[in-house]
This record gives sequence, structure tokens and C-alpha cells, in this order.
Amino acid sequence: MKVCIFGAGALGGHLAAQLISQTQADVSLVARGAHLKAIQSQGISLTCGDRQLGGRAFAATDKAEDLPPQDIVFVALKAQTLAPLATAIASLIKPEGCVVFLLNGIPWWWNYGLDNNKTFLPLLDPSGALWKAIDPQRVIGSVVYSPNEVVAPGVIKNSQQNRWIFGEPNGTDSERLNTIIQLVRSTGVQTESSLDIRREIWKKLANNASNNTLCSLTRLDSTGVAGEEGLVHLAISIINETLSVAAQLGWDMSPDVNVQQVATRAKGKPGQRPSTLQDVLAGKSLEIDALIGQTQAFAREMGLATPVIDVCLTLLRGLDVSLRSSSV
Repeated sequence: MKVCIFGAGALGGHLAAQLISQTQADVSLVARGAHLKAIQSQGISLTCGDRQLGGRAFAATDKAEDLPPQDIVFVALKAQTLAPLATAIASLIKPEGCVVFLLNGIPWWWNYGLDNNKTFLPLLDPSGALWKAIDPQRVIGSVVYSPNEVVAPGVIKNSQQNRWIFGEPNGTDSERLNTIIQLVRSTGVQTESSLDIRREIWKKLANNASNNTLCSLTRLDSTGVAGEEGLVHLAISIINETLSVAAQLGWDMSPDVNVQQVATRAKGKPGQRPSTLQDVLAGKSLEIDALIGQTQAFAREMGLATPVIDVCLTLLRGLDVSLRSSSV
């Protein structure tokens, strides 16, 4: 089986190291910069507790066109970087293959499989490039609980939390879904399938929307935010607004989400830096619209108020402009 990890950074590199260590698949990586050079020269390394995993990939490149068509492509890029790479991603997928997007927040393929006669989301896929080039019928959705950080080129550290959930956008139990479940589960990682992957997306977003936003704006880690009373109040507001939008769209998450617990669960776990904070500290562009921007867009379509999300989204977009201009 040919498997490609497109975007072998923190999360993608984690999966790559697991697959290279534990499976018989030919694992190829698409990465860039010093990280790619390290992977090419010494392989990829993952530290997970007292376990050290990894090794050399079948191939590692910064040009997707260098690789042959793949049975499964795992895309582990940030949502704001996807659209310009739509053609490159599509070129990697065999005619009978599929692509798994390891994304935070609302994914670009959201409307596929829903009975709403809608296609691409302009905020996440501005010209419909992803919808047209990749075709959402080839997509498997995912929700991943696996905090990782690139601590040196080619070297990734995991916080020992690992839970990977996969599901078909149309809610079916397909052969390709079971193939992916078996592949990832063979590494020893906790792996599950879901017949309602959007419900899992909302459940994780209840945490991510507040934690990534507030950590990014304050530059505090998750424990720091959870320890400040005023920030906890803001987190609760963001969570409640997110859940209200989900409920209006048909996913009542109240049985699944304890708002107070979600807002404070990081207490006593210092050092956990969510991915958006990592990007702030590295001076990179920010994954904003998938985390709270599309939630606001849904709310406005339905006439729902999201006052705290509105303010935080404006601040995050301003921060993103600052980071982009500083990196030029």
C-alpha cells in the first residue's frame, strides 16, 4: 500500500513516524525547509513518553509531483494553506484512492453528504478549488486528539494523548474507511470510526475554538489560560456560542460537552501549547476561519448572535495581518 503524508509537520510527522515504525506501507512525505532536509538525511523521529519511534520514509520531498499516485493521502496542513495546493493534492490520489484531511475545525468539504444542496464554503475554499480538484466524494473526515510539537527539524514530541477518529462525510461504513481504521490502529494508536463525523468535529471544536483563540491572543499556554478567571469566562462564552451554532444546525452537543470542564480542563498540565499558539510564536499565518470564522459565518446565515466570537475573530485577523507582514 502506498501512503503519503502531505504536510509532515507536528501532527503529520507524528503519523508518519508511527506508520514508518509499525506498518508495511510505503510511506512518503511531503514537507519543506530544514524539517525536510533533516528527514531526508536522518529520518523522522517521534518521542511519545518513553517511546522513540520513526525511521526513514520511502520518499521525502517538497514537490508532490515527484511522487507516484497513492492509495491513501493524509493531508496534515493548516486550513488556510489548502486551496492553493488543491491540484497538487489531487494529483497524488489514485483513481480508486482516497484522501484524509487531518484538520482542526470546520473542514472545507462540510456540505458534502448533507441534504442542503450547497457546495463549497467560500470562507474556507474561496473559489471552490478544493471542491473541484479533489472532489469531496474522495474525502474521509477525521478528528484527532494528539498534541504534538516539532522541537527540532525532523524531531517531534507528543504529549502522550492519542485518539484518532475517522468517518465518511455521508455517514456510511465503507470499505475504505475500515482500511484506514485498520492501518492507523496497527500502530497501536487508539483509533475509532464514526457514523457522524460532524458531531465529533463540533465536540472537539467546543474546546479548540476557545483554547486556540485565547492562547494565541494572550501567548499563554493552555494551563495559563485555564488559570485566569477572566479568560475562563471568555472561554465559556466562546464555547457556548459555538454550541449554539451547532445546535441550530442540527447537532445538539449539550449531552456531550460539560462547558465548565472544557474551559478549565488544562489546569495542572503546564507546557501544552495549542497549534495556533505555536504558529504565533513561530511568526506563521494563523488557522482562524476553520476554528471560529466559519462558525460566525454559519451564525450570520441563521441570524444568531456571537458577540464574543465576533470580537475575538476581529483581533485574530488583525494579529494574522501583523504576522504575515512581519514575515515578508
